Amino acid sequence: MTATQRWRDQLLAWQIPEPILASAEDSPWVLPRHVFARRADVLLAEPEGASFPAAWAALDPPGSVLDVGAGAGAASLPLAVRSTHITAVDTDAALLAEFARRATALGVPFHEVLGTWPATAHDTPPADVVVCHHVVYNVPDIGPFLTALTAHARRLVVVELADRHPLTSLNPLWKRFHGLARPEGPTAADAVAVLAELGITPVVRHWRRERSASAEHPDFDTLVDVTRRRLCLPRARAGEVAAALREAGADGSRDLGSSGADIVTLTWIP
Repeated sequence: MTATQRWRDQLLAWQIPEPILASAEDSPWVLPRHVFARRADVLLAEPEGASFPAAWAALDPPGSVLDVGAGAGAASLPLAVRSTHITAVDTDAALLAEFARRATALGVPFHEVLGTWPATAHDTPPADVVVCHHVVYNVPDIGPFLTALTAHARRLVVVELADRHPLTSLNPLWKRFHGLARPEGPTAADAVAVLAELGITPVVRHWRRERSASAEHPDFDTLVDVTRRRLCLPRARAGEVAAALREAGADGSRDLGSSGADIVTLTWIP
């Protein structure tokens, strides 16, 4: 089995069994927009980790940036001082609006593209630096996705992802509430293997999120509600979810499922 097929098969294994999905009161595919907005604001104030310095160095001299899966701009807006233009691609119009509001305040020229990648690639101009943070675990067909990132970069590609699939943090709760064993992969190492199949040998940097993982939810009740929905549990069981989270030491400061704390930055020159 190729690394690309292994990646696809591992992601498809995350599908929720139909009986559990059918009984859910709310969609488990919740997108906690506040998590991405709050993370962007923290990183705008003070970037952390290995991804920012890699992209920052590649923007000397200043150049254009393409942010795929931009959200509220956590990956690209901290680079605004050295950016001549930022193109933000995302599937969520509300998050693109958050990005636009912050980009306008920073005074950096920008353009928004609403849609999926690489479907929007033909409508998106190349850039000097391409950044893509915490997106690839949502991409079963990763080969064309990564190929399009590379084709759009003139100087550098920067991909940031959790060391392990972020939803693995919910696995003990799936076992507790449904008796269901959930997948453990893919991992960042699997992404590196896919890149190798594409003829790309990235620079790999491991680091740990601290500030940008703090206070991602406004309060504990929001964490409970987001977690309950992800677990396909009815609203009446919110108290049980809260108890389970407290037992696990969760206080609402970190989201379970968005990215995790152990991070890997992959960079390569196109």
